Amino acid sequence: MKISIFGMGYVGAVSAGCLAGEGHKIVGVDPVKTKVDLINQGLTPIIEKDIGNLIQAAVKQGQLRATTDAEEAVASTDISFVCVGTPSQMNGNLDLKYVRRVCEKIGSALRAKNGHHVVVIRSTILPGTMRSVVIPTLEAASGKKAGKEFGVCNNPEFLREGTAVYDFHNPPKTVIGEIDTASGDLLAELYQKMDAPMIRTDLETAEMVKYVDNCWHALKVGFANEVGNICKAVGTDGHRVMDIFCQDTKLNLSPYYLKPGFAFGGSCLPKDLRALTYKGRSLDLDLPILNNIIPSNVLQIERGLNMILTQPGRKVGVLGFSFKAGTDDLRESPMVEVIERLLGKGYDIRIYDKNVNLACLVGANRDYILNLIPHIAKMMVQSVDDILAHADTIVIGNNSEEFHNILSLTRQGQQVIDLVRAIKGMQTNSEYQGICC
Repeated sequence: MKISIFGMGYVGAVSAGCLAGEGHKIVGVDPVKTKVDLINQGLTPIIEKDIGNLIQAAVKQGQLRATTDAEEAVASTDISFVCVGTPSQMNGNLDLKYVRRVCEKIGSALRAKNGHHVVVIRSTILPGTMRSVVIPTLEAASGKKAGKEFGVCNNPEFLREGTAVYDFHNPPKTVIGEIDTASGDLLAELYQKMDAPMIRTDLETAEMVKYVDNCWHALKVGFANEVGNICKAVGTDGHRVMDIFCQDTKLNLSPYYLKPGFAFGGSCLPKDLRALTYKGRSLDLDLPILNNIIPSNVLQIERGLNMILTQPGRKVGVLGFSFKAGTDDLRESPMVEVIERLLGKGYDIRIYDKNVNLACLVGANRDYILNLIPHIAKMMVQSVDDILAHADTIVIGNNSEEFHNILSLTRQGQQVIDLVRAIKGMQTNSEYQGICC
């Protein structure tokens, strides 16, 4: 392909060298003439393993050149990558002046260009920026309509400094957010030989993915450091502990527990978090990540409660109130807290959970219900039909399979609050709300 890449900084230079090495015809664009001159001399404008040799070979073979002329670059290529910086402002927001400036230049060039052109944003931008900044700027400068007269995609990069060339050729995934299928098809051709999952999605999801990745990586570093601090204080080897932790790829390093939904509960997670953070306090350790997990969990309970409180009607039916589907354990179930709060506000409540049957409960569970929440036991009913007959608002409290088709059973006017994403996919039903969708 014939590709122009705007911004010859870290991401742009690596992309230019790697794509040129794969046989594509690349035009690098940058307003800084020093960078342009370096590339045209076969030299790299950045320090990064292997990129110098790639740029040198690409320039020598005529696959890569650089210019300060944006209009000429757009006119001579079919696809433009925007790889300019998005630095932080003082308040933490992004400074988008470079993105705007490049989009204005590309848009002006598109005004004079015949034929289809695709603009791909590689710069890291917050969700909504494509539709609120990038597309309006391109349309205003070009006088053309995105998705019809030119294409637009968001294509976040996942390059680590020091291993960027390797990461370019061996990405963990390729994400394409597209405004139209034809644009996505063209961009996908660039990556068809890469051995990595290809995910094509909407613009906002593609924008968000990079932030989720980086925040997760930052959280992992902070978590491991706090674990290491506790380990050192108690005289054990933090590296050994985390090496063992990382050997668990079924739960610890896996998709488990990484689905947005309601708060955690049960007999283990809250208890063990409290114990470890107590130990940290006794050792005079400041552990802000670990110390704030339970407060974050409490906020999610509040969010779920507020979703119910804003609904009309005072009759609430709860489907599932053990802390997890497939169990009868009510200890520290977040749904018990929600029910208690609703009772305190005078709501008329019915509860159904096939696994919570007083006749079958023994030991700690039975004692918990009879001694701590006997009033809740009196609200339990025998079937989903009992809930449907009673409730103005139906709350799905755990992910039991029998609740997945509840929308087909509700009557007009009944509101469904899904706290666990039991009903899959984004719903357009005005009588359904999911806690994280």
